[in-house]
Amino acid sequence: MNQTERRDTMPPFTLLMAVYGGNSLREVERSVQSSTIEQILPPSQIVIVRDGAVPDPVQRYLDTLQSTMSVWFAAEHPDEPVPQVTIVPLEENRGLAHALNVGLRHCKYDIVARADSDDVSLPNRFATLIPLFVRRSNAAHTSARGRRPIDVMGSAIREFSDDEDEPGQIRMLPAEGPELERYARMQSPVHHPSVVFRKSTVLAAGGYPEDSGRFEDYMLWERLMLAHAQFLNVPQTLVLYRTNEAAYERRGGGEMFRDELRLQWRFLRDGFTTPWQFLRNVVIRAIYRVIPTSLRKRAYRSMTSRHNTEIAASPKPPKPPKRGRHSAAPSRHAADGAQSEPPAPPTR
Repeated sequence: MNQTERRDTMPPFTLLMAVYGGNSLREVERSVQSSTIEQILPPSQIVIVRDGAVPDPVQRYLDTLQSTMSVWFAAEHPDEPVPQVTIVPLEENRGLAHALNVGLRHCKYDIVARADSDDVSLPNRFATLIPLFVRRSNAAHTSARGRRPIDVMGSAIREFSDDEDEPGQIRMLPAEGPELERYARMQSPVHHPSVVFRKSTVLAAGGYPEDSGRFEDYMLWERLMLAHAQFLNVPQTLVLYRTNEAAYERRGGGEMFRDELRLQWRFLRDGFTTPWQFLRNVVIRAIYRVIPTSLRKRAYRSMTSRHNTEIAASPKPPKPPKRGRHSAAPSRHAADGAQSEPPAPPTR
């Protein structure tokens, strides 16, 4: 299937993002560009929720994004439709969960792809995920193979600090089925910045929980799993996840542990975890959150090495082509899916 045929035969989908006062213009520009003009299969609509006040350069960028998008596509891909840009301004910052719930109401299409405003989508992200998501969501196709339709799909991600081509750790997750179900009782089953899901499925579960502290995504996945939604992770690295040394500090502290304790209590109350799993999770997280940052970083690296041997590597996908002069060259890590790593306890 060539690229034109793929665009013509795939259903439209929406890209959902949120920006807030902590985002820089450089981060937002890079995230939007990588998720639109650089994509082999670009979205049909972009919904960006402005979660409270943002820096003036970011606001000016959002104000002119539709015309910028038109110029990009006219210059680089004149035969492709220009994605519709929908900016949703919120006067007050009430957190990511609230912003995404508001944004979902503005998504025109049932297939929704998430992106964080400081991460980078690799050029083959949607061309890899959307056709597979559609195929695995087809009830007739999946039932013939003894499978249930997929509701949520994610990918492996690679960390980076500032330079996209600087090698970073890969986070890889179990693919699906019982292994992923077991993993979900200990860690988030999908990487939030990489997911594609059905809007109708998420709304039927009540949307993102807005009383979940910093764990709105993990609590949503719990809701969906309890409702028997089906999850799938592909082994390819399709998103570059921005992180830095300060991230290890943010993963510690009493406030973070209180949020996590509340999350684990909710899981136990809902029957998502057993009393033994609750106790195990609380003890492990208490240790992880209170140890010094240097030890936390080493523990994370050690856990990574262990999971590198537990989760099988997958064949590398083909390297995606460049997308014109507005596009950054594909990262040399775009096709790297051969290593693996568990996520640290989620922070976003």
